[in-house]
Amino acid sequence: MIPTVTNATRVLAMATPPNQAVSPWIQLIPFALVLAIFYFVILLPTKRRQKKVQEFLDGLKAGDRVVTTGGIYGSIARISDQSIQLQIAPNVRVDVSRAAIVGYQGQAPVADQNA
Repeated sequence: MIPTVTNATRVLAMATPPNQAVSPWIQLIPFALVLAIFYFVILLPTKRRQKKVQEFLDGLKAGDRVVTTGGIYGSIARISDQSIQLQIAPNVRVDVSRAAIVGYQGQAPVADQNA
């Protein structure tokens, strides 16, 4: 009589032998790799971008010509902690949030307009 091989026998053949235990540290390697990839691909670039935007906003001064997220071009007339007063035409000034400023006129935006 020829022995038959069943699916259960195949599964048991692929498993590690019962007398060899896998170290728990080895089982943590894939998890650690996923965390490292997540950190270097998503978190680190986001932190760098936020730092760059914050430095830009902290460096604004009266007289700078800027553009807002809404596409309004103007010159900074006054700066406070949370808002900036833009002069968009002679004798026309509007208050906008500091976070609404995305860059200087004629340059690439510093802040991400989609965030």
